[in-house]
Amino acid sequence: MKAITLKAFGDSSNFELTNLPVPAVGPNDVLVQIKATAFNPIDYQMRKGLRESALMRSPILGREFSGVVVGTGSNAKKFTPGDAVVALAGSLGSNGTYAEYIAINQKLLAKKPAGIFFEEAAAIPSSGLTAWETITRAGIKPDDSIFIAGATGGVGRFLIKLLKLNGINDITATAGNPQSVDSLIALGVDSNRIVNYNADNLTDAILKTNGRQKFDYVADLAGGTITEAAASVLKINGTYLDVTFLSTEEAREILFDSACNIYNIAAFAYGLSGNLEWYGNTLEQINNLISTGQLSAPDVNVIGGLSVATVQEAHRLMESNQIFGKKIVMSI
Repeated sequence: MKAITLKAFGDSSNFELTNLPVPAVGPNDVLVQIKATAFNPIDYQMRKGLRESALMRSPILGREFSGVVVGTGSNAKKFTPGDAVVALAGSLGSNGTYAEYIAINQKLLAKKPAGIFFEEAAAIPSSGLTAWETITRAGIKPDDSIFIAGATGGVGRFLIKLLKLNGINDITATAGNPQSVDSLIALGVDSNRIVNYNADNLTDAILKTNGRQKFDYVADLAGGTITEAAASVLKINGTYLDVTFLSTEEAREILFDSACNIYNIAAFAYGLSGNLEWYGNTLEQINNLISTGQLSAPDVNVIGGLSVATVQEAHRLMESNQIFGKKIVMSI
């Protein structure tokens, strides 16, 4: 099979096109011909050799995909050849998803939602599962307020959709350019509740959208210095949803002083604990909402086919924050 492999940690010049054997299928595995994969910030963090690279099991990056089942192990009875499927492979498959094939435990898979393209389906697992974990663990109620830092990324857009679906409309979010603002408005966020994260006094600008009242919940999907403003707008005993593990020391001090509840959101934790069923079962719930029209499929930017150039461009767009409200996808 063709695959894009990472020959060394560093910049994107370390990607190369490689021919490798099709992965072997274990008894509980399903062999999938990948049709599309989506890109995530963790990809370039791994490429650079940062903390997330400790999760790597293969020199092939990529963590989510859609595709078609072409083979099954002796104990894998849930799917049959020809089934269209999606999964968050994470680091649990035979290899990453910048490749033509992957062997993966059947518990991680779910049927592709009906009526959408493979490219759209590939953008569901990582953002969808993270957003689902965020809203279900937090216990947010319709009368609660929430501020979302980094709202125009894949997780943020999925989270807003789920909040709206559950009757939660008191949402303030950040954006940094007109395209991102438009993407939030399209999701139903009030234009008066969208804050430019480049504002001179960001904390004040955020509070102004909420009648200068602090928020019940803050979701940090961005990390970095914006976490200091995010921590500052959370009320005493509020709940901070940390999806990045990239807050600053000052932000952590502010959060401690507010005696807040902190939820660390990490979808890979279920894999580390061996709870593989969580992935497939949760994806089935998300995909059913999409199939029935209760939840819209992700907006995607398909930038090319399986090639080094496509992967390099995807990493460039992510690192330069040129996502503009769409998940970057590669067809395979």
